[in-house]
Amino acid sequence: MENKEKYDIIVVGAGHAGCEAAAAAARLGSRVLLITMNMNNMAQMSCNPSIGGIAKGQIVREIDAMGGLTGIISDRTMIQFRMLNLSKGPAMWSPRAQNDRMLFSNEWREHLEGIPTLDFWQDSVDEIIASKGKVTGVNTALGMSFQAKAVILANGTFLNGIIHIGEKQFQGGRIGERSSKSITESLHVLGLESKRMKTGTPARVDGRTLNFDEMTEQKGEDNSQRFSFTETPKLTRQRSCYLTFTSQKVHDILRGGFERSPLFKGRIKGVGPRYCPSIEDKIERFADKEKHQLFIEPEGWNTVEYYVNGFSSSLPEEVQFAALRKVPGFRDAKFFRPGYAIEYDYFPPHQLTFTLETKVIENLFLAGQINGTTGYEEAAAQGIIAGINAHLKLNRKPPFILRRSDAYIGVLIDDLITKGTDEPYRMFTSRAEYRILLRQDNADFRLTRKSNEMGLASEERMRRLEKKYQAIEKIMKFLNKTSVTPGEVESMMNRRGTPGLTQKMKLDSILLRPQISVEDMVEFIPRVADFMRKLGKNINEEIKEAELLVKYNGYIQKEQEIADKMSRLEDIPLKNDIDYHKLKSLSSEAREKLSKVKPATIGQAGRISGVSPADISVLIVYLGR
Repeated sequence: MENKEKYDIIVVGAGHAGCEAAAAAARLGSRVLLITMNMNNMAQMSCNPSIGGIAKGQIVREIDAMGGLTGIISDRTMIQFRMLNLSKGPAMWSPRAQNDRMLFSNEWREHLEGIPTLDFWQDSVDEIIASKGKVTGVNTALGMSFQAKAVILANGTFLNGIIHIGEKQFQGGRIGERSSKSITESLHVLGLESKRMKTGTPARVDGRTLNFDEMTEQKGEDNSQRFSFTETPKLTRQRSCYLTFTSQKVHDILRGGFERSPLFKGRIKGVGPRYCPSIEDKIERFADKEKHQLFIEPEGWNTVEYYVNGFSSSLPEEVQFAALRKVPGFRDAKFFRPGYAIEYDYFPPHQLTFTLETKVIENLFLAGQINGTTGYEEAAAQGIIAGINAHLKLNRKPPFILRRSDAYIGVLIDDLITKGTDEPYRMFTSRAEYRILLRQDNADFRLTRKSNEMGLASEERMRRLEKKYQAIEKIMKFLNKTSVTPGEVESMMNRRGTPGLTQKMKLDSILLRPQISVEDMVEFIPRVADFMRKLGKNINEEIKEAELLVKYNGYIQKEQEIADKMSRLEDIPLKNDIDYHKLKSLSSEAREKLSKVKPATIGQAGRISGVSPADISVLIVYLGR
């Protein structure tokens, strides 16, 4: 049956990528249809009930700065907040929240249902329809046919998903949910290639049966913060997480199940995540380790269910349970369900452009785990970029592409498109060469104006950004122009253990000392306290930003100069129809890699593994530069 209503964009899958894609495209003005197998599981936290973390927290702040919804919904469903890596420099600070799993999904559905130009259909898509190299719609398992000018596929782990628990295996996209069997074959017909990946999740346990006195409590921060740059609710109470460890006895029990492990017996063909291995993989790869840490995380405000972070497993359930009961605090543990591994299809991302549109089928976009990534945050980032660009493409507007020096999202997409991935891709701060520029605190300065210009970030966000900018400017100007005498700061210097002054000095120069903060100046110097008071209430964020810019100004300027220099290569375009095999001065590996990736710029070409500086020189000469 053909649906008479024609849409601008169809989004297939309502995970984190699909929800952000549908929201972005619809709020920009496109008529969007979101198709999902189960409307009760929108943005389901399939694995751990948390948002953010190292580099992932930066991504969530970037999504929020562009007007996305992940940060807002995380703030509204947060049960604990922590800022990771505070012992390191600000480029490494990463916000992380524990969330209420059920509230998170409900909030997403409520926000999506509040968008007038967004429709929903509960069904499974079986086929992607295309004509003359351009997508035209989809067919579903219920026999429905929907037409659209563009389609965004955000299928997560559902494409030919197979779940493994010991010697048992069965089809499923998540435990208790069926997989999608036909989309992969449909895309093969259209000319795309696929491979297999694997991920996994731990057992869930009944918190009423755990002895938390045998674990180490991990409370949230007293002064909790937000992901969103808007006025989301402030967290006033928090739930604790707990830390415990495995032991050699636990490892011995797990080893006893290796004979029945699908991972070691070869039944799992897909490649698993390097940086989030299963517990059996850990004890095999790190045999010298006597113990591994486990984080016991609550699943919400009003549930006794706990997530055992660090104990992902596909071993037989009786082996998982026997081993866990030897972990401190788990002696009497009861289980809600075992851990499992899941294998699924993904489409190597070298087949995409920087807008996440496929190279072989026009107006077909892919976002999330279908591109080989892992993690809610990486998926949501791809979703918002795909949604934006699908809308822009249909309205004949320039694409929205973030460079590596613009955002972690730019690093993520460039890595996928340029380098590809044979294992689940996870973002880390170490992947970003400009991480001093890409801090979590300045995502709004980097991205809100860009997003506002294309119509996604609201005018209210721009007003907030301008107000914040003006306050920071006033603080920095005050610090730069105000001098203090040795006597005015003697008490502060003594208290903070740093040598006193011998003459007058500007506040910004004093602030360069690592022992001194603006907060110290407010406490010990009345003139500073009076100035800050006059600026108004609730300016803590502005004070911290100004302090950071003063302390790290030299590093920031140096990195910006490097980024500007490298960006010149990003401005030299390479046409898509260049026949690299005819450029005999290129190395044979470079000809092969360049033909496969078809880089859009000289800068991108230089980041392809196997393309040397000499090959780049050949390309520049070829272009007549």
